[in-house]
Amino acid sequence: MPKPTTINDCMHKNPLTIPVSANIAEAVEMMVEYKLTGLTVIDGSGEAVGVLSEIDCLGAILDTIYNDGDAEHALVQDVMVTELNTCAPGDGIVEVAQSMLDTRQRRRPVVSDGKIVGQVSSSNILWALMEYSRRKHSA
Repeated sequence: MPKPTTINDCMHKNPLTIPVSANIAEAVEMMVEYKLTGLTVIDGSGEAVGVLSEIDCLGAILDTIYNDGDAEHALVQDVMVTELNTCAPGDGIVEVAQSMLDTRQRRRPVVSDGKIVGQVSSSNILWALMEYSRRKHSA
């Protein structure tokens, strides 16, 4: 299948991120308010250092409940996924989609020159692939 587009064409530019030092309650509030399924975690210099998903937060909150803890004290850095898979704006969406399938990770920070410039999710790529399919079949 030819490359229908690049990540730059379907990524969220200037994505919401969360600092590595934030607590889980802050992350959950942000995800709920903005209807997100996950966030890219950044360090003090703005570099992507992890990804935090709804499932990561759910596990952390259940853990705090079972252990009589407080979600205000559970930290993003303790539950985020640090095995970070990134992509670049010029990467093809087909290759990134295949990588998402291989790793079972639904989002990728988009990095250029070491800095986060966007985020792409499986739903962004799915939409782009469907648009490509529609254009191809209507031509």
